[in-house]
Amino acid sequence: MAKLPAVGDTLPDMVLTAPDGGEIPLAGFAGRKLVLFFYPKDDTPGCTIENKDFSELAGEFAKAGVVLLGISKDPPKKHLRFIEKHGLVAPLASDAEQGGLSDALGIWTEKQNYGRTYMGMVRTTLLIGADGRVARVWSPVKVKGHAAAVLEAAKAL
Repeated sequence: MAKLPAVGDTLPDMVLTAPDGGEIPLAGFAGRKLVLFFYPKDDTPGCTIENKDFSELAGEFAKAGVVLLGISKDPPKKHLRFIEKHGLVAPLASDAEQGGLSDALGIWTEKQNYGRTYMGMVRTTLLIGADGRVARVWSPVKVKGHAAAVLEAAKAL
């Protein structure tokens, strides 16, 4: 089982799927600061708040030269509905394939709830420097105030 990336690690060169079905290669972000926020599921309370918070601050991230990308296992069409329903502007990507980025990073992992064991996404955020290395890891994430804390860390990078 993969373990979470550590500060200084690089990400595997993988391709995610955009809500319109297009490809989002991680290599396309080379030379830019990047925030990848992994969340469990579209249209659930905590995930909706997190996505709205990042969307609200998207302009500030852009001013700081930081690219945002929210990632879940939800299919692209579900992302489109989620974006439209909540007016989200922070870009989203689907990592639905088994063995994808969240699997490789140990973010898609075995979880337990009320005695039931299942596979799920651990709410995790990675701040990647322009050098392509992990600069900061938040895991697990508490949603309240998280996007603002990530913005401050990104500005300081």
